[in-house]
Amino acid sequence: MSFALKISTSAGTRRYLARALLGLITTAVVLGHIVGYYQVPYIDQVENLLYDTRVRLSAPGGIDDRIVIVAIDEASLERLGHWPFTREKFANLMNNLFSYGTAVVSFDVLFAERDEGVDIDLLRELASAAKDDYFVRKLNELGPQIDRDRVFAEAIQSGPTILGYYFDTNPDTAFVTGVLPYPAFDLHESMAETVFLPRGEGYTANLPVLMETAYGAGFISNPLIDRDGVVRRTPLLHEYKLSVYESLALATAATFLNDITLPIFVDASTWMGDYPPLEGLELAGRPIPIDPQGAVLVPYRGPAGSFPYVSIADVIEGTLEDPSIFDGRIALVGGTAPGMEDLRTTPFGSIYPGVEVHANVIAGLLDSNFRWEPAYTAAAEMIAVTAFGLLSALLLPVLSPLISTLILGSLTTAALGVNYYMWEVELHVLPLAMTLYTLFAIYTINMLFGYLFETRARSHMDSLFGQYVPPDLVKAMSRDPENYSLASEKRELSVLFTDIRGFTSISEGLDAAELSQLMDEYLTPMTRIVHETEGTIDKYIGDAVMAFWGAPIFHPHHADQAVGAGLAMLQALEDLNVSFARKGWPEVRIGVGVNTGMMSVGNMGSRFRRSYTVLGDAVNLGSRLEGITKIYGVSFIVSEATAQSAGRFHYRELDRVRVKGKAKPVTILEPLGLEEEMTPEQLEKVRAFQHFLFLYRSQSWDQAEEMLQRLLQEEPDSYLYKLYQDRIDHFRENPPEPDWDGVFTHETK
Repeated sequence: MSFALKISTSAGTRRYLARALLGLITTAVVLGHIVGYYQVPYIDQVENLLYDTRVRLSAPGGIDDRIVIVAIDEASLERLGHWPFTREKFANLMNNLFSYGTAVVSFDVLFAERDEGVDIDLLRELASAAKDDYFVRKLNELGPQIDRDRVFAEAIQSGPTILGYYFDTNPDTAFVTGVLPYPAFDLHESMAETVFLPRGEGYTANLPVLMETAYGAGFISNPLIDRDGVVRRTPLLHEYKLSVYESLALATAATFLNDITLPIFVDASTWMGDYPPLEGLELAGRPIPIDPQGAVLVPYRGPAGSFPYVSIADVIEGTLEDPSIFDGRIALVGGTAPGMEDLRTTPFGSIYPGVEVHANVIAGLLDSNFRWEPAYTAAAEMIAVTAFGLLSALLLPVLSPLISTLILGSLTTAALGVNYYMWEVELHVLPLAMTLYTLFAIYTINMLFGYLFETRARSHMDSLFGQYVPPDLVKAMSRDPENYSLASEKRELSVLFTDIRGFTSISEGLDAAELSQLMDEYLTPMTRIVHETEGTIDKYIGDAVMAFWGAPIFHPHHADQAVGAGLAMLQALEDLNVSFARKGWPEVRIGVGVNTGMMSVGNMGSRFRRSYTVLGDAVNLGSRLEGITKIYGVSFIVSEATAQSAGRFHYRELDRVRVKGKAKPVTILEPLGLEEEMTPEQLEKVRAFQHFLFLYRSQSWDQAEEMLQRLLQEEPDSYLYKLYQDRIDHFRENPPEPDWDGVFTHETK
């Protein structure tokens, strides 16, 4: 498509470019939503609707009889009386269930309060008033027989039993009651900020007497319900004081499989710093994919009633027609009566028993058939949006409305087909709404709009360079867009690197909000200085800044601009540190490196991501110069090429070095300020140090040391002078070769 590479004066080509550009802009807007720069309205609701539709269409249906729901239904409430039932009834429930051969009994019910009837209270009052030793002794003998909690606890011992409890994630309402089970595993303190599991502030758990006899317990709370109230995912793990606890479903499945849950950790700190270290779980050899919050997508089998239901009254009273339904199965006890407030909204409707949500998750754990959103979900969505966006943006402008409609139908079918394959075969949940939105939005644009070439040109220039160069320069460039291009070219430029010293210790001493504010207050004036000197921001690399001068707008004095920017940054940092001190923040120190030379500049990267940047040996040297500022105890180092091009400034030569990765030696210098602003005292110190370097490179160690000592008397804390004193001491004991050229080789970056 060579016609797309050059702006033509023909109206037809300009119309094509305008409409194609609108399609590309639409694709870029969608990509901005995906990476989280902003939110396109209603997209989340559409995505949820599409997800729910896929869940309903792909549900296997049928009845899974491995899990039997013992329902606390309306019929049970009528037969057994008001809720909660007495502990004797639950004791009968346990005895009967295990007599039926039940493998595991799991409770979606909480037993946080003691069951003490008026009969016990009355006996205690009588015992206190009677003061009869015999009466008190008989009460002590009969007490255990009428201690309902103890009776229930003894029944729990009949077989594997899992109790339920709640975590509260709200620090304003959280309190602690009851006893937690043993955690599944513990987290190291270093993981506190990198593991994003729901964090409990308090809990409501079961009575100690019950937990003492239960096989285990799992939490039944779900803080991850979507904003529309639909339960699409549920956490398998919950963190409380660096201990990780299992959900009721996970604890039940582990007990049924006679295994324990094993966490799968990955050390991604060296290749992906924000990647959560807890990557998944393993249960009985089955991998369980979890998201960063320790959650899984609920694998709904179908609408409510996908598991066999038994009324709890029939089990308690022993009137069940077919007790074999429980043989070797999991009995999941929970409420289904509307008055018990345990009905949930799911993709299958708004009246769905919460206990059946647990049953679906347990079944998914037993089968290991969870659909999941892999770590590359966002990247895959971006690839799909980019691919379909580019196809539609480039094809539709040259097609008739009828053919465009047919192409839209074909692309939509392809998008649905790929998504269906990933959903049904790979069990990967890939977003679909943004891809469809991109296709239909570009189609609509091509059907409704013509072209506005001049407006398009300005918008295009702003989108190309607005993030790199000052707004005033973008406006100037937009008036003559044909003379500016992202195409790569070789050009002499000046590049600058800065980096905060000791950033790790600074970040460890601040919380996330303070660190974010500090970086904002630091990077804003640094960026402003680059813009004021007509520089281009290449990128922020964590706490580092990379910028260059001389492109996209050529300036003959780019080296002057770069050195001036570096000195201005150091001056601005002094004022910033005064402000930081008032806020109780640590002092910030930076190193600055500038180099001038031939570089490749242009839009570079991959098919997935590109940026306007500079590359080449001269760029690498600029980075190395910044890196060795700390070795010489100075804040700013430039190369000899920069110093020669930026003649407005005065410099102090520091050394002749070979940096790592470079064989050719480089003279490095420290910028001190504008030539006309230098004082006689400063000039004398520079001359004295230059004379020292001459003696040092001549291997006149005694004379060099004598000169160095005079310099140290004036500046006893100079790191640079002490560095050379150490070198002289070394060379006295280990003399260099007679033809030594005075060059020092740095082995590190």
